[in-house]
Amino acid sequence: MTEGNFVDYVKMYVSSGNGGKGSVHLHREKYITKGGPDGGDGGRGGHVILRGNSNLWTLLHLKFKKHIRAGHGGSGSKSRSSGADGEDMFLDVPLGTVIRDTETNDILFEITEEGEEFIVARGGKGGLGNWHFKSSTNQTPRYAQPGLPLEERYITMELKVLADVGLVGFPNAGKSTLLSVVTSAKPKIADYEFTTLKPNLGIVEYRDFQTFVMADIPGIIEGAAEGKGLGHYFLRHIERNSILLFLIPTDAEDIKKQYDILLDELRRYNPEMLDKERIIAISKCDMLDDELQAELKIELDNELPIPYIFISSVAQQGITELKDVLWKMLNS
Repeated sequence: MTEGNFVDYVKMYVSSGNGGKGSVHLHREKYITKGGPDGGDGGRGGHVILRGNSNLWTLLHLKFKKHIRAGHGGSGSKSRSSGADGEDMFLDVPLGTVIRDTETNDILFEITEEGEEFIVARGGKGGLGNWHFKSSTNQTPRYAQPGLPLEERYITMELKVLADVGLVGFPNAGKSTLLSVVTSAKPKIADYEFTTLKPNLGIVEYRDFQTFVMADIPGIIEGAAEGKGLGHYFLRHIERNSILLFLIPTDAEDIKKQYDILLDELRRYNPEMLDKERIIAISKCDMLDDELQAELKIELDNELPIPYIFISSVAQQGITELKDVLWKMLNS
């Protein structure tokens, strides 16, 4: 999937259908000149329904659908015939979609399971026909209920990527390169910052045909929690990851400081992220000889509070060990 085809944020107007009006009808046929009331009920207005679809990975198919309207309910008719219900509008969305009310920004619902449905705009109820209102004192009611009006609202849909492992790091740390090595994904790779502008997903093949999903998001910069860089547009994608894999290159001026900055940005965005399991991958280790790597290891043993592993995506060093560690953490 190319960057241009990955859409994770959509705003739209949705409107349900009006309920149909009840019928005011008096029964008439040959030899029956004064039959009783037999007006039928109006039909229900159509709903606008969001439905989870595990085959979708993006909101691209909804990008240009700015107005969604369900059908109106039909009016009732004679012989107690009810009007037809309005046509429901179903919108399939990928798992991990959060639906918000655009005006209040309140979360209405989160769709996380296949086939899960949420009525975002409920159709109006159909009105009752005049036969409901007959009584011993009012044998020919000449009135019926109108249908209830439609619901309309503006909604915002945000996609939070569902992945087992999320790659976290500064721009140009080698996240996309690692994803291209351990999965079949083909993210854009270049030697400048913010090469990745949209999240990329890849399936990591492990032993015995087992797999897990890894997500590469755009690089974090200091102040991302306040919206700097690509800010909130990608930080939300980390919220659904089971494990956070921090990627820090060996040529960083201070590995511990970089880790602290990244962790602080996650904490400021959502403190619950600190409850996730974390591991650090020291990338580009092919730049170090054995002696320098041993010295760096002694230094990191004293500084880093979580497990770490040396890897090189280009030289394929430590990749198998990294998969083993991640798989063990996912299944512990």
